[in-house]
Amino acid sequence: MLLNPVISKLSGKLVVLASASPRRLEILSNAGLRFEVVPSWFKETLDKSLFKNPYDYAVETAKQKALEVAHRMPFKHLKTPDIVIGADTVVTVEGLILEKPTDKQDAYRMLSRLSGKEHSVFTGVAIVLCHDKSGSGTDFKVVEFYEETKVKFAELSEEMLWEYINSGEPMDKAGGYGIQALGGMLVEYVQGDFLNVVGFPLNHFCKQLGLIFNSPPESPAHKVKRESDEAWTLVNSLSEGATNGEVELLENGKDGSRMSMQEQNVIGPECPKCNRQDVPHSIISLLDGFKASKTLFTASKLKVFDVLSSSKSLTLEEVAGQISASVLGTERLLEAAVSLGLLESVKQQNTSVYRNTEQANRFLVSDSPESLHGYILHCNDMVWPLFSHLENAVREGTSQHERAFGKKSEDVFQDAYYSKDEVKIRFMNAMHSIARVTGKDVATAFDLSSYKTACDIGGCTGAMAYEFTKANPGLSVIVFDLPQVIEMRRHFQSKENDDRVSFVAGDFFKDDLPKADLYILARILHDWSDEKLHVLLGKLSKMCTPGCGLLVSEIFLDEERKRPSRALLQALSMTEGKQRSTSEYSDLLEKYGFVPKHIRHTDNLLDAMLFVKDPTDKRTLLGCSSASIETAELE
Repeated sequence: MLLNPVISKLSGKLVVLASASPRRLEILSNAGLRFEVVPSWFKETLDKSLFKNPYDYAVETAKQKALEVAHRMPFKHLKTPDIVIGADTVVTVEGLILEKPTDKQDAYRMLSRLSGKEHSVFTGVAIVLCHDKSGSGTDFKVVEFYEETKVKFAELSEEMLWEYINSGEPMDKAGGYGIQALGGMLVEYVQGDFLNVVGFPLNHFCKQLGLIFNSPPESPAHKVKRESDEAWTLVNSLSEGATNGEVELLENGKDGSRMSMQEQNVIGPECPKCNRQDVPHSIISLLDGFKASKTLFTASKLKVFDVLSSSKSLTLEEVAGQISASVLGTERLLEAAVSLGLLESVKQQNTSVYRNTEQANRFLVSDSPESLHGYILHCNDMVWPLFSHLENAVREGTSQHERAFGKKSEDVFQDAYYSKDEVKIRFMNAMHSIARVTGKDVATAFDLSSYKTACDIGGCTGAMAYEFTKANPGLSVIVFDLPQVIEMRRHFQSKENDDRVSFVAGDFFKDDLPKADLYILARILHDWSDEKLHVLLGKLSKMCTPGCGLLVSEIFLDEERKRPSRALLQALSMTEGKQRSTSEYSDLLEKYGFVPKHIRHTDNLLDAMLFVKDPTDKRTLLGCSSASIETAELE
């Protein structure tokens, strides 16, 4: 069954994919399905030992992912989906479930176990059908199924194993390989649905859609078959299901153990009917978007999250007293924060008490290791005023620093940021916040073991540099930034006190760069004009001999320049630079002799690309070590 016959049934319905997987997004988009992506917050921590079969685990995980999104959207996104699709893919060999590897050694263990053997790839899928019940919340009906595909690996040599692991591809793939990319070279044969191995069983999904939307509710039970070696079966996630090869789809109230489509009724909290197609819910959520941002900014500035982190829970009056605010104003702020998922509110002895959510404790408390507090204050104090003049920015095509702060942008950077220690530290704290949250993912994006020295250009407090030395024991990193920044870095000294991180003061447009095997440009290229980039990249091109590495970390646009919206919204600040796609960054850097080697989308605030200096480049060669030249030859 193809998707086209049922696509008209989905017209006008809000279909949501509860997954950030680019592979699932591509498969469903190519099939012509129109949907939104809302990644699930469900933590994949189910105890595998409780499940009789691997596919039971995959189906249950998929169901929990989809239900989490179905419950959250009416209150966090101000709209109720009609359909939520959840999926989870696992690789099994010899009874062991292999998920995504945690590091390179874990990837090695997985791939070694798969070498020369046949294994199974199971994808569990849950389709949640959401129906508003008048006056009593939302009814969720869950349709579950799974697909199995057999895959046989060739015998893999140590050299082939490590070459594949060092490509970086295994790290975000179940079982440690991606069959649709380099991992396809490891495979001898596939029996079953190829797309199931990629991450989503499209054929089986389309059949299920047909059963859901093409069968009248008053029709008798349907016999549904799924091909396997012995019989056609459909199996529920937590029950053995049918044993005779045929499964009946029964209505609610009948024998649930025989249902291949398990319909689970879950009553959610009451909410207004928000799945009407004549109401522009997405536009309404945008209208309220600025209010949500300002709620976060204000709660952060008043240190609400800090106050609540020091206690399990506080009453309204206790919070108001500690932040020196009115009870009425505090009540409305806390209630708004609860509605946005920033805080939790529970009843204790007829009184509401408030506490941080897990995410608030992790990212919003000012002294937490991964705190975004500094960046949030920067958005409130610097970005918010700029965007209040967006109409002028669009008309003129220029930055609105002068209107917002009474100074031109060049003056604001020097006078506002660097004339007072307080403001200087505030800006550095914002950059420090981003580096702490993104640093680990960027530092572990690629195998950098062949590089011995790195230079983090514009590395600010060194937060990113410390993540690089943690991830790469043989690497030392020089942080190169303005003298004013280096002078103030003592306020952000790493607790590890790693002597492999050093600091050198200088202006990367005017001064000589330190010599290194690897140069890091994190959140640098998008900020500057082509003329200034020509100065910086020209300098790097001359510094680097063949094999020198250049790691670029930015938000990467897709090739159609449609997403992520965060990058395109950031561009509205009208800096002299621009946001780019991976191909645009490749084109830019190839002009200076750097060849793209690897790309990693981290699902964090920043992505990463690794470039290597082209051995055929004829520019002046001044200085990288011979070790990096050997690296280029090996690749």
